[in-house]
Amino acid sequence: MMANQERLIQEFIELVQIDSETKHEAKIADVIKRKFQELGLETKEDNAKSLTGHGAGNLVCTLKGTDSTKPVIYFTAHMDTVEPGKGIEPEVQDDYIVSMGETILGADDKAGIASMLEMVKVLQEEEASYGDIQFIITVGEESGLVGAKHLDTGLVHADMGYALDSDGPVGTLVTAAPYQTKMHAAIYGKKAHAGVEPEKGISAISVASKAITKMPLGRIDEETTANIGSFAGGTQTNVVCDEVVISAEARSFKPDKLSRQVAAMREAFEEAAEEMDAQASVDIQPMYEGYVLAESDNVVQRAVQAAHRLDVEPRTVRSGGGSDANVISSYGIPTINLGVGYENIHTTEERLLIREFVKVPAFMAAIVTEPAEEE
Repeated sequence: MMANQERLIQEFIELVQIDSETKHEAKIADVIKRKFQELGLETKEDNAKSLTGHGAGNLVCTLKGTDSTKPVIYFTAHMDTVEPGKGIEPEVQDDYIVSMGETILGADDKAGIASMLEMVKVLQEEEASYGDIQFIITVGEESGLVGAKHLDTGLVHADMGYALDSDGPVGTLVTAAPYQTKMHAAIYGKKAHAGVEPEKGISAISVASKAITKMPLGRIDEETTANIGSFAGGTQTNVVCDEVVISAEARSFKPDKLSRQVAAMREAFEEAAEEMDAQASVDIQPMYEGYVLAESDNVVQRAVQAAHRLDVEPRTVRSGGGSDANVISSYGIPTINLGVGYENIHTTEERLLIREFVKVPAFMAAIVTEPAEEE
């Protein structure tokens, strides 16, 4: 089943010209809802708008299957973009679709949404055999996966699923992504005149610096990373700084390793504060769960076999970042992320490789129309 390339590109170009920077998804949500309804899908919007303050709720669109014996499969993409995403002017240049202005392109993730719509058209035109298919289009992915975190799971009855939200060529299968925790630490010292009586002060900058030198950072091991993202404090050079605020994060594919890393970072802040007669306040915020799937798992096998049928070489990879796949996986629905051919996301150099993009709807159709082989 092949996608109609011209139709797919025109759909994508239409979508990216609708402004939808994160928290401002109302207009794009209305357009997506209408498009799925016109294709005959049952389309529902959950109450994530009221829970998150974003411009719309998540959309769950269901295509009734033609074969009730087949599994229910879902695909997810997000409707919001990063900044600068207003007034996008897309243009086809040789093998790519690019942005002609000082903006992102918005392929992250409107390439996924356009692929969903094209897949439905292809399935309907081919009169294919498939089970129920659900499409989950989220808000606020770029704001910390907040839409997926507030997804009304009562609207979802899928057995497994695929996020259309990774770079790399079609056949890229992200079968593992890490757990993430963020940390916000405040160090409180004592203010004093730095030239007259510095010994009466306690430098929060010195305390925080000492803490950071104590903690493991960077690549901890093959499964764990940690980073200090920001360090802010102080006003003038003649004042001993009495307050510093630090933001940090840790990630790991193993929750026990993540817990140990976070504990080590917290301990470093608290020990340095105690040693220097200061105070430390550390706030720990788990952001999302990770997932690790084996190639033998059904959700992976379906994608591998679909790739082979399209003469595409499947490649399983681990990602160091999170996506809506992390969150929806945590609801008990096995999910992997798929490469859709975009490059340089979150920059004004973002572009979409057409020869890969046009394979995405066909890949999706192959996943839902052919069952995995029995083991």
